[in-house]
Amino acid sequence: MSAAKPCLWRSLQPISLRSCRRYPPPSLQVRYYPGKPSTPPKPRPYEPEKPLVAARPKADRDVTRLANLPKQEEAKQGVRAPYIRIAVGVVFIGAIIYSMVTQPLQLTEAPSIADRDSISKRESGVTEKSPMRLRMEALIKEKQGEIVAALQELDPANKFRVDTWSRPAGGGGTSCVQQDGNVFEKAGVNTSIVYGTLPRPAIEKMRVNHKAIDPDVDSLEFFAAGLSLVLHPQNPNAPTVHLNYRYFETMDNNGKCNAWWFGGGTDLTPTYLYDEDAIHFHKSIKDACDKHDRGYYPRFKQWCDKYFYIPHRQESRGIGGIFFDDLDGQEKDQEQLFAFVKDCLSSFLPGYLPIVTKRKDMPFGEREKQWQQLRRGRYVEFNLVNDRGTSFGLNTPSARVESILMSLPLTARWMYMHEAEKGSREERILGVLKQPVEWV
Repeated sequence: MSAAKPCLWRSLQPISLRSCRRYPPPSLQVRYYPGKPSTPPKPRPYEPEKPLVAARPKADRDVTRLANLPKQEEAKQGVRAPYIRIAVGVVFIGAIIYSMVTQPLQLTEAPSIADRDSISKRESGVTEKSPMRLRMEALIKEKQGEIVAALQELDPANKFRVDTWSRPAGGGGTSCVQQDGNVFEKAGVNTSIVYGTLPRPAIEKMRVNHKAIDPDVDSLEFFAAGLSLVLHPQNPNAPTVHLNYRYFETMDNNGKCNAWWFGGGTDLTPTYLYDEDAIHFHKSIKDACDKHDRGYYPRFKQWCDKYFYIPHRQESRGIGGIFFDDLDGQEKDQEQLFAFVKDCLSSFLPGYLPIVTKRKDMPFGEREKQWQQLRRGRYVEFNLVNDRGTSFGLNTPSARVESILMSLPLTARWMYMHEAEKGSREERILGVLKQPVEWV
């Protein structure tokens, strides 16, 4: 059997180039016929190739031509459109320029002092060259963190609740409060930053102690920053303690300080008196005062005994400590007073923690708890009736009342015509409250 041979036949039919690309015509195909001689295929009849697009009727072409006439006319007119837009734009821009020239310039509101201080802290931080208001703010925030951390170690199971808040006019603060703990029935450590405006009556009142305040203005910008602390222990043998250090300044509209002063202090309020606790607390304060002026402690201790006096009860709130206010440039320069406040703040934990650590687990009964509640009633009376700080806070616009009243105990008690027994521990503490003692 002979091998298959390829056979190539050329067709005489016309070949479309388009169809060649898709389907090669038989004339260009190579075919194999195994086992028999190759024979040419039968030629196919000629079929003219169909057009790719069928011709449209004449009527349709006429409709299309008529429809395109408006577009052709629009294209002819389009040459004039850019010139019209340019003319309208020139008139519109001219009107804007005329309005800017003839009408007064509207200036945006200048940033407030609080805004500028915030930008300064963010861009440059707080350094020794920063304004005192920023340095005091940084100090009280630092000390707040240290004190809260130390108190938390006494009762790790009961965490402080931390609330951060802000004021619409600028400033804000952080309140750290613990309630119903194992050591403290209520403990609060707050920082407060206040920017505001003093009205004319407040300016006149402050000028009594601060002559640098401008008397000829109707209002004045002010800044106040303070750290306030009150700890009410569960155990009646452990004393309540209060601390507050603050800074106040007035400023012109550019933020330049024109009057400033420091204030503050700390005092101890025991339910039952332990002389060794009183001596330790007062000695810690005295050591801090003596670093700066040996006259500070006796002067500020007397001021404290006088300030924390409850006139309607004719007794003191506690056994004292130190208290001062309105310390300005007439006392010492700003840097010296700032260093004094810093040392007083640093003396707090060494002066109080050993006392509460020693007394927090001592046994007590219902009688001791009842006496503690009665003494806390006196604490409430002083804070709501006599304390200038509470009054100032509650009368400040947008004040955060919860933080101001943080100083009040969680529980208190008032009994009608209660009298301490003769020769009792309760009578002894009452004697000291009616007649202050020099402890160191």
